[in-house]
Amino acid sequence: MILVLGDSLSAGYGLPQGKGWADLLQQRLTREGYPYRVVNASISGDTTLDGRNRLAGALARERPAIVVLELGANDGLRGQSIAEMRANLAHIIRASRGQGAKTLLVGMRLPPNYGPGYTNKFQQAFLEVSRDAQVPLVPFLLDGFADKRELFQADGIHPRVEAQGLILDNVWKRLQPMLGPAPPGR
Repeated sequence: MILVLGDSLSAGYGLPQGKGWADLLQQRLTREGYPYRVVNASISGDTTLDGRNRLAGALARERPAIVVLELGANDGLRGQSIAEMRANLAHIIRASRGQGAKTLLVGMRLPPNYGPGYTNKFQQAFLEVSRDAQVPLVPFLLDGFADKRELFQADGIHPRVEAQGLILDNVWKRLQPMLGPAPPGR
């Protein structure tokens, strides 16, 4: 089982039911013959602390083989401590590993209006956590289309349905090697 622990970007904020990238992930896994079930435990507005606080229950309930950790954007948008964000991400990875789950960390970037000092430290935090915990990293969830306004909802933050496949492709590049060998005949 794959647990997606994320915020609105993974919860499918503003999208029709079943159209988010996590739903598309389930469809791709099924189509390609991988025996994984996806549980999307993402909640709009969640920070890394929120994810950390609800992780134990999700791990006990779902017992995932893989955790896709997509949190941090709300920490950054709220200008919260990068050191605390880093510590929360590291805790989630350690706790997941302690329950036998591998983790895929998903990185984010902030708009430039937060200033180069904060935005650079924010982006670097994902690289450091990935390196220190020795887990794979999707460097930027919105890579390849973050500057394409037409792929975002009116708020300019949340991707439209048309961008969900692009998000899945960004995640899939790092997730697929974690799944084990491709099923025979695929």
